[in-house]
Amino acid sequence: MSGSSYLLDALPDLAAWGLFGLALCSAIEKLVPILPSIGLFLMLGILGIAHPVDLPAVIAVTAAGSMAGSLFWYGIGRWLGPKRGDLFVLKMTRRLEIKEEWYLRLKRNYHGHPVRATFFGQLVPVVRAYMALPAGVLAIPAPGFAIATFCGALIWNTPFLVSGYLLRQQILAPDTAAPTAIAAIILVNLLVLALLRLCRPSHSAA
Repeated sequence: MSGSSYLLDALPDLAAWGLFGLALCSAIEKLVPILPSIGLFLMLGILGIAHPVDLPAVIAVTAAGSMAGSLFWYGIGRWLGPKRGDLFVLKMTRRLEIKEEWYLRLKRNYHGHPVRATFFGQLVPVVRAYMALPAGVLAIPAPGFAIATFCGALIWNTPFLVSGYLLRQQILAPDTAAPTAIAAIILVNLLVLALLRLCRPSHSAA
């Protein structure tokens, strides 16, 4: 049995611990980024949300768990520092068959807009799982990183958790749950981008 399959099989037992267990599951998704995020949060929605009144608490604790897992890797990055951190990240990208250009591009984005890069990075598969360590290596301010990670995780987790709840209630067909959640994430992402463009000061302004 693969490591990811073993962890997925253990999720029901962890989720049975209530809100703490749900937060732990979402933290594990960041600590061990081989877990499929979509499947995990769909399952947590099925296991952890029995009634609509449970939704806010479950969404909040899973976002907090995601933030906690990211802060662990962020702390490792800060401890490694730029030189050792770059070597570690590049070795990790080769092992995981991720292009080195991804890391270099992430560094450029972080230097210009660290909070914005962190927030939108949480809405991008693969990137959301691996961006915390480079953020620590680059010494992105911790409070901004934590807040942006939490807010991004809220947006990422919510559609999958809601879809899982709808599956539990047999309102949503299993083969449409993930596509529906992904479409919701894309829509929210586009709306946030549009709002940022509208709120951005005009270069021609005096």
